[in-house]
Order: sequence, then C-alpha cells, then structure tokens
Amino acid sequence: MLIDDLNEQLKLIEPDIKLIQSYLASSNLDSELTKLEQISQEPDFWQKTTEAKQLQRLKEQKETYQSIMLNQSELTGLIELFADDENELKQLQPEIRKFAKTTHNFKIALLLNGPDDASNCFVGINAGAGGTESQDWANILLRMYLRFCEINKLSAQILDLQNGEEAGIKSATLFIKGKNAYGILKTEHGVHRLVRISPFDASKRRHTSFASVHVTPEAPDVEVNIDPKDLRIDTYRAGGAGGQHVNKTDSAVRITHLPTNIVVQCQNERSQTQNKDVAMKMLMAKLLERERDAAEAKKAGYEKKKIEWGSQIRSYVLHPYKMVKDHRTDFESPQPDLVLDGELLPFIEQSLIWLQKESQTH
Repeated sequence: MLIDDLNEQLKLIEPDIKLIQSYLASSNLDSELTKLEQISQEPDFWQKTTEAKQLQRLKEQKETYQSIMLNQSELTGLIELFADDENELKQLQPEIRKFAKTTHNFKIALLLNGPDDASNCFVGINAGAGGTESQDWANILLRMYLRFCEINKLSAQILDLQNGEEAGIKSATLFIKGKNAYGILKTEHGVHRLVRISPFDASKRRHTSFASVHVTPEAPDVEVNIDPKDLRIDTYRAGGAGGQHVNKTDSAVRITHLPTNIVVQCQNERSQTQNKDVAMKMLMAKLLERERDAAEAKKAGYEKKKIEWGSQIRSYVLHPYKMVKDHRTDFESPQPDLVLDGELLPFIEQSLIWLQKESQTH
C-alpha cells in the first residue's frame, strides 16, 4: 500500500535526523548562538568579520534544523490525515523526496565543514610488522577503499604499489578525487587491526595483523619552498599494475625530503617525468600538512597525537566472533564482510561527530 511506502520512506530519513541532532548537540549550538547574540549588541561587533560570519552560520544552521523538524512532523501528520485518500497521498511523494534530499544535504554540510574537506586527497596504506599476514591485511584494506570509492562515486587512482614477497602488499598510495574526498576519508587516518584465523598458517591459529592508513589533503595551488639540495631523488623499475612497459625502464620515482625524512613515490604514470611531477605534488601536500599541524599545535597549546602502532582506531574481528569496532566512537557492526566490501559510511559519519567533539576540547 502507498501509505506503507510513504511511512517507510520517512523512516529511512530518521538516521540522518538523529545524526544531525547528535552533531548539533555536541557542537553546543544553542549556547554558542546565545553567546554570540549577546556579543552582537556591542557597537563594533559587525566589524569583527569572523564573529559576524560565525553568528550568521549558526543562525542558518538552527533555522534549517528547525525547518527539518517541522517538515518531519507535518509530513507524518499529513500521511495520517490522508490515510484513506490515495490521490492526496500521491501528492506527498515528491514532498518526501525533497525532504529526504534537504536533510541529507544538511547532514553532509554539517559534517564536512573543515578547511580542507572539499579537497581531493592521497591515501597511503602501509603493512605493519608481521610479514605476509600484515601484507595481506594491507591488501584487503586497499580493496576496501577502492570499493568504497566505487560505491560513493569517487575516483581512485593507484599511484604506487609495492607488492609483498609471498602475498599482499607492503604499501600502496591512492589519489582520491571527488566531492569532499578528504572530508569523507580523513577519519580513516590511523592504525587498523585485523583478528582472524590465518589462511597462511597450516595449524589454523588465530593471528592479529596491523596496517596503517595515512590521509593527506591535496595541496592547493600554493608554493611550498623546497630547496633542491634537500631532496634525494631515486628512480627504479616499477613493479605494479600498468602494463608490460613498467619493467623495461626506470620510470618509477622515489623522492626523500632529507630535513623531515618524508618519502613519497610514484610509479603509475608512463614516464619518469610524469611520475616525478606526481611525487612532487604528494611531497608538497605532506609538507603543507606538516606545517599546518605544527601551527595548529602551537596555537592550541597541545601536541597532536601521532599515529603510532599503539593508536588503533578500528578493529576488524573475524574470529572467534564477527565484529568491526571503532575505538574512538565505540560504533560497531556485526557484519565485517560488508564493511570490508566498502560499506564504511556509518563508521565515517560517527567518526566525524567524534572529531567535532575532540576539536572542542582543545
């Protein structure tokens, strides 16, 4: 029946509404708005561009939120009112679709409002200690992110791929392009842990494997001053995907920035020059990120927590039970197969809310 379909459509919007409520509660919207409105009575307030823009932004957020809650209530009431009138119910279908889109867009605007969130990004995956086990796990993560990009209409290009000796990969670098690519993927930055019965262990014992993921926003068109003397540039024969030509010439490029020991490499392009250009772009992004992190830490008076092997953000347990758990948010899924097949958005959304709370404590 049409009425059941409409009620189901409204029900599907509820998770977005709950997420919006959770986010706004963690951002203390009402108290921040009250504080700024009080300050706005001061004579010179509107000359303070930052505070004035913040007040306007918070007002718009509150108005949009109130409008969404009112629409939800009205649509629910109209469905009940016209329960026996098929023609009137049909008129509500486009209204519910419009409401769903408005709510979804508002949720995305709230979660992805950081300075770099709209940027493309580089995603680096590195196997941890443990040889074949961790290298296989790194390869599983690579597939997970490629599937995630495919599902969410993001373009993923493999810039560098270092295969493991027996299976899996030692490392991989992806360039992710698309709307809000960095904002969507930034909370994947950290150490990922896998617990499973090893397919490489004849005794079928349980193994724990680690891999780290590093997410860097693409640098905007600004110059980062790099002294050529600070660079060591090595070329080598590419060994990943790309056709037979990759093994015939030293087309792959590895650049080491000696003062910071940052290493970037690219083997995806056909020529050494192209690979060098891409590698330099990656280096620029990493150096800019490093500068920003240092400036933020100095301004905030705290040191940003470094990603280390002890700082696990998520565990994927396949044995003795099935569970994926994010250690920052405590969000869980009993379906690791779906998560490893790219169904990451619920984890990402919860992590973005967590990030909002964290930013308010510093």
